[in-house]
This record gives sequence, C-alpha cells and structure tokens, in this order.
Amino acid sequence: MTECIFCAIADGSSPAHIVYEDTDILGFLDIRPVRPGHTLLIPKKHAADLAELSPELGGKLFVAGQSIAAALRASSIAADGVNLLVNDGRAAFQSVFHSHLHVVPRHHGDKLTLARGLLTRRDNDMPATAAILRAQLEGPRR
Repeated sequence: MTECIFCAIADGSSPAHIVYEDTDILGFLDIRPVRPGHTLLIPKKHAADLAELSPELGGKLFVAGQSIAAALRASSIAADGVNLLVNDGRAAFQSVFHSHLHVVPRHHGDKLTLARGLLTRRDNDMPATAAILRAQLEGPRR
C-alpha cells in the first residue's frame, strides 16, 4: 500500500479536526469543505474502495453518518438536511483511495451557496466548527 493520508489521520501521525471517533470509525472535517460542517467518516482499517470495505464496516460508517447528520441539525450549524455521499473509484471523483463517507450539511434554498462552495471549498474557522459538532455529539454533561 502506498502512503495514505487517511490512514495517517487515523493513526494520529497527520493532523485533522476530529469530530467523531469510536472503535472502528473516525470522523473529521474535510479540509476543503463544500459547506462548514462537511465531515468525512472513514473506517480506521484501510479499505481503498467499496469492494474492499466489509458490509459490517460500511454499516458502521452509515450509523456514524446518522449521528453526524443529527449533530449538524441540532447544533448551531442548523442544517435542514444532509447529503451522504460516497465517491467510489477515479471515474466517480474519488481522490483519496481510502473509503469514506461525506456528510454535507444542507439548508433550504442553498443551491447557489452550495455551488459557490464547490468552487471555493473553505471554512474560515474549522476549530470552531469542529468544537460545535463535538459538543453536540457529546450531548449535555452530567
């Protein structure tokens, strides 16, 4: 296997704005987000594409995606919906060959800002965005 940036993020040797972690799945903000809160979910175990991703890990990715989607809706990001997206293979615009699920927050009427986001792809305050999602995922402290 060649050097994989997502494996480096998963093992802690490369930085990322982590928003979610469990035994098998890691979630972090996309460095070129379409919208603030755009999160990538990866299996910690390398799987280059869907053919290499076990159904069990694929299921865990979508369960984590549901959690991130709920946090995007309930937090101050206040998403009205989300897009869950998997790019599988070069022809489908996969650019990092480690299976991953995009969770992209959407708002009513955001077609123009989404289109602009596809071109500019930035979040001016990723640490704050990550903190918002982590706080929402952790829930109220007792």
